[in-house]
Amino acid sequence: MEKMDKPLTKNMMPDRAFATLADYESTGGYQGLHKAITQLQPKEVQQWVKDAGLRGRGGAGFNTGIKWSLVPLENAPPYDKTQTRYIVINADEMEPGSFKDRFLLEHDPHQLIEGIIIAAYAIQARTAYIFLRGEYHVAAARLTQALLEARAKGYLGEPILNSDFKLDIHLHTSAGRYICGEETALLNALEGKRATPRAKPPFAVVSGLWGRPTVVNNVETLCNVPHILHYGVEWYQSLGRGADKGTKLFGASGRVKHPGLWELPMGTPIREIIEDHAGRMQDGYQLRGFLPGGASTDFLLPEHLDVLMDFDAVAKVGSRMGTGTIIVLDDKTCPVQMVLNLEEFFAQESCGWCTPCRDGLPWTVTLLKDIINGQGRMEDLDTLTGLTRMLGPGNTFCALAPGAMEPLQSALKYFREDFERYIVGSKAVVEQT
Repeated sequence: MEKMDKPLTKNMMPDRAFATLADYESTGGYQGLHKAITQLQPKEVQQWVKDAGLRGRGGAGFNTGIKWSLVPLENAPPYDKTQTRYIVINADEMEPGSFKDRFLLEHDPHQLIEGIIIAAYAIQARTAYIFLRGEYHVAAARLTQALLEARAKGYLGEPILNSDFKLDIHLHTSAGRYICGEETALLNALEGKRATPRAKPPFAVVSGLWGRPTVVNNVETLCNVPHILHYGVEWYQSLGRGADKGTKLFGASGRVKHPGLWELPMGTPIREIIEDHAGRMQDGYQLRGFLPGGASTDFLLPEHLDVLMDFDAVAKVGSRMGTGTIIVLDDKTCPVQMVLNLEEFFAQESCGWCTPCRDGLPWTVTLLKDIINGQGRMEDLDTLTGLTRMLGPGNTFCALAPGAMEPLQSALKYFREDFERYIVGSKAVVEQT
């Protein structure tokens, strides 16, 4: 059996729009599901994924197998089939700079469907929901077709592969808000309620969708699962180059020569992503900094290019790997205006549920606009620094505002002279007049 070094993208061919069921099965598709259902108990599937070291690809990086094991489930079969449990897939990809899940959904939808079925079997869930970003029309159409193909082949419905396990997958296209990336806000939206986060505990694995045990996983996370079951734990562990295991879709956007996505081993150096795969900076531009994992991560500098792209390595230098999609800052783009653009997005997407986020983000935007428009004061920089603390972790209901503060706090740290230049320049104009 050939073991792939790029399992997530092996079915993506330049001569076809996406992989059909026949295409997917021709390269070993649904073999992981066969193994899970015919050879392993649910707890054993959980252990495989845990031992493989698969960490959530949505940004938090929690061990997926451990997350599944937190769902209340008897230790030995037969499992209680009257207990309602749910699998929910977060496909509401709205992090600025991130487009990896869209790529997977559009080009290989059966990979996600197989991952969902295996995950549902592992926690004995009988219903799954794909919560899809409303603007992803192509993904919705291809997922719909793939779901029909899977049901016709017996991979969905009852029974699955002549077992006593059954599963229905429902596609839900959302109205779309960034806050739905927070799993409990997503669950509220799925229930038809206002998309606001819930207090925790209880956590979703105990009381989630309609009060039932629920696992929420990211698209890319579940796309890894079939390959772990098909090729094995040791194979998956061998793919990583750093502390983390497996491969990941890394991306780069901004003024690089070849913006895009590439499946690479976890632990690939940032320099390799930007210079070898993205083709370095465009002619006439120099790298000044970058957000390593989407808009809600801290800036890093060229001196950090040799940092490995894994969760712990990026955290050690003061940022987060997040979604692994790098946003490049060049030397001709103003970091203050770049941060303002991001803060305007976060302020607009705040659900308004808690005061620090509801009032603090618009205040941040106002201060940044004043600075750029020549009405800023040096004291405003201290106020902005204070806001990064007041809106930081532990002071808000969810992680939206703390994430919004990451590019701001790091810009104040690394590019403070750009902020000061606006203020000093406006004062000089006033003095001359």
